[in-house]
Amino acid sequence: MSLEFLITALVVVLVPGTGVVYTVAVGLSRGRWQSIAAAFGCTLGILPAILASVLGLSALLHMGALVFQVLKYAGAAYLLYLAVQTLRASGPMDLASGQAAPKSALRTATTGFLINILNPKLTVFFLAFLPQFISPSDPHPVFSMLGMGGVFMAMTFAVFVVYGCFAALVGDRVLSSERAMTWMRRSVAAAFAGFGLKLAVSSR
Repeated sequence: MSLEFLITALVVVLVPGTGVVYTVAVGLSRGRWQSIAAAFGCTLGILPAILASVLGLSALLHMGALVFQVLKYAGAAYLLYLAVQTLRASGPMDLASGQAAPKSALRTATTGFLINILNPKLTVFFLAFLPQFISPSDPHPVFSMLGMGGVFMAMTFAVFVVYGCFAALVGDRVLSSERAMTWMRRSVAAAFAGFGLKLAVSSR
């Protein structure tokens, strides 16, 4: 596993996306342990894309316009749904139900999982990303890709946990101010809506 892969993967993971927005929002509103559950769910949502890429199914997805479009619009709709629910919440942000009631760690993780699994661009990304770091002389390219996929997931989980736990540290200050909560809610909703619209209008 090359140093170039490790550096590139870390840079990709550090760039904020929908998973980071969700994990940070959970950390701000529901604390450290729930943010770890969110990070775990988002990380687990990467697994199908990695496996599809490794097994060659992503090539079919890349060529199948109908499959890609269906997944793309489903993912965009889910992100827009999260944006609406965030705006509707009147208490601490609950991105799944729009209510202030506490959520279980399982539900938190499930939402994170759905955010990533419904993004077909992840599969196309891994199709283009992982093979670049496979040597033509590698006798076991499948195992190498699985190893790199595992490292990428480990990096994702670690970085998301740091994001979420940092958000949890400042969460009490944010939650004590209704004005800050309102702006935070609007910002998170705008981020989800932006990601959703970007996914909806994106081309293959």
